[in-house]
Amino acid sequence: MLYYAQGSKETALTDQDLKQGLYEALDKLGTKRKVIAVGPDYTRYHSRAGFLTEAAWRYYDRVLTDVLPALGTHAPMTEAEIDSMYGEVPHDLFRVHDWKNGLTSLGAVPSGKVKELSEGKLDFEWPAEVDELLVKGGYDLILSLGQVVPHEVIGMANHSKNLFVGTGGSGGINLSHYLGAVYGMERILGRADSPVRALMDYAVDHFSDKLPPVVYVLTVVSVDKNGVLKTRGLFIGDDRECYERAAALAAEVNITYVEKPLKNVVAYMDPEEFKSTWIGNKAIYRTRMAIADGGHLTVIAPGVKECGEDPELDVLIRKYGYVGTEKVLQLVEENADLQENLGTAAHLIHGSTEGRFSVTLCAGYLSREEVEQINYIYGDVEEMLKRYTPEERSDGYNRLPDGEEFYLVKNPALGLWRTRET
Repeated sequence: MLYYAQGSKETALTDQDLKQGLYEALDKLGTKRKVIAVGPDYTRYHSRAGFLTEAAWRYYDRVLTDVLPALGTHAPMTEAEIDSMYGEVPHDLFRVHDWKNGLTSLGAVPSGKVKELSEGKLDFEWPAEVDELLVKGGYDLILSLGQVVPHEVIGMANHSKNLFVGTGGSGGINLSHYLGAVYGMERILGRADSPVRALMDYAVDHFSDKLPPVVYVLTVVSVDKNGVLKTRGLFIGDDRECYERAAALAAEVNITYVEKPLKNVVAYMDPEEFKSTWIGNKAIYRTRMAIADGGHLTVIAPGVKECGEDPELDVLIRKYGYVGTEKVLQLVEENADLQENLGTAAHLIHGSTEGRFSVTLCAGYLSREEVEQINYIYGDVEEMLKRYTPEERSDGYNRLPDGEEFYLVKNPALGLWRTRET
């Protein structure tokens, strides 16, 4: 059922609008005894889900007993990040998801289904796991909050992905990401339906009876022509309709079509949000469909200090580097450590250029040796900040005094850039 829906490409919802829409939907749900909110982590700071979680906490008061950020494989949120994103929600309500332990299995998607979705390329069962707190916590409502935006693994982020990946286990995360990578990122990005989405839909259809009732609170956020964030939509419901409505709007407002393939792109990654290549490579994921063969991407990432947000994954990324689909598939065949971490293998595919264009990584805390080890060109972050001054410029086409033309993307995580042919 759809409990609330408002949005269009001209809409600009205020905080009061969001709060009113949320409360209108929650009123329809009736009295609850115990509620858990599953929201995003700091890498989705701009989703407005933090504000909505705080509003839900005020609505339910002591009935909202837990907040579980959907970390997936990301690092736990710091107290400063919680304060910045979730406002006055008490710290003692926050729980940390452990994607390696503390999980409950809901069932498995059969191998035949996975083989069908992967067009015969993969043949394994997919484990549908979630944080055990969701099953054993005694809740009568899971409030799943987040933003629908183009996403490299599933096409459009959020909805059931928030639970099965955001609070999922290593097996489910690794195998779903690998399915998306093997199927082909360009075939998935910006699309409401994909093999990975179908995987999640199967899990919802067959295993949701093992969970408390779930209500999704989904936003659509974009940047206007002046670089100002606008909340374009709010969709709340307990089935797929709220996702479909949000995904349709996100396709309108979060996908930028460029006139012709771009030869020179500069992407800026906010240092407060992006501290690893695992997350910061959204600069590559979200722009590669707009970059010309033989083109160049400069990633200015002052906050990047590591590769993986998990120590084990960090080691694997540094060991193998971003070397393209064909080479990664070969490495998976030959190396047990990648076979056991297929999500990392997927990430190595996503973060490569497939030899089509080159990437200069200007990371605040990675040395030349570290950058070149993972198969990028090293760039000095201070030098590039001074040259391109991204915070002072507008998204889109720019020209420097020396005549260099470049296309600037100031927050790749908020959208997708592509040509109409890709």
